[in-house]
Amino acid sequence: MICKICSSNAEAFSKAEILNKYSIQYFKCPECGFIQTEEPYWLEEAYSEVINRSDIGLLARNLDLSRITRAVLKFVFKPGGKYIDYGAGYGVFVRLMRDYGFDFYWTDKYSDNLFAKDFEADLTQKYEVLTAYEVFEHLVNPCEELEIMLKYSDNILFSTFLIPANNPKPGEWWYYATDHGQHIALYSRKSLEKLGKKFNLNFYSNGKNIHLFSRKAKNDFLFRVITFPYAAKIISPLLGKKSLLDEDYKMILYKLKSNH
Repeated sequence: MICKICSSNAEAFSKAEILNKYSIQYFKCPECGFIQTEEPYWLEEAYSEVINRSDIGLLARNLDLSRITRAVLKFVFKPGGKYIDYGAGYGVFVRLMRDYGFDFYWTDKYSDNLFAKDFEADLTQKYEVLTAYEVFEHLVNPCEELEIMLKYSDNILFSTFLIPANNPKPGEWWYYATDHGQHIALYSRKSLEKLGKKFNLNFYSNGKNIHLFSRKAKNDFLFRVITFPYAAKIISPLLGKKSLLDEDYKMILYKLKSNH
């Protein structure tokens, strides 16, 4: 099988049972370390529920990521920009970020927008930063998907857990997520570096799960410090910014009134 990141010959790595019914093969690239499944014929079934049943950490994760994102936007990018959340799910993160005063917008090809209905992104414009949290591990074609993301922003702030140094197999690392079958692409640091180079992007990482692709050079040390979870918890309460909650509420009431 050909590696979807660097086009080297990926080698058979391990087998596993996903969705408690299908025996599938994983392949690992000896060149960049990327792990991918065989062609994922089971995805329609895997996404019968967009948010999988075992993802009970969704709310806690969004709270943690909102703290980290506030720190990154404050210290690494221009204040006052517009931002887009890609693969935004039910819109929890967009609503949180707007509550914190950041002008975020929602887009997702597969999920219903429950919490940010009036803040769908305008996909004809560019945004200061695109966030793609817990998206990359779901991508059938990472290169094609990153190309789409770059149409919306030159800065891609994203999360996906890096493959640990001991190269665990399914059953040895929770992130394979074999119960729901949606995680079909797992990344080493080297594979993300190679992916970025394909598009002439600088790559930054906290070495664990938070990463950034950017057209412009950034301060690597600063990025690593502020994306450390405990640092974000300390820093984020100090980042005073007026919430958009009242403004959004008035806008929605006006739209509702205008529709009658």
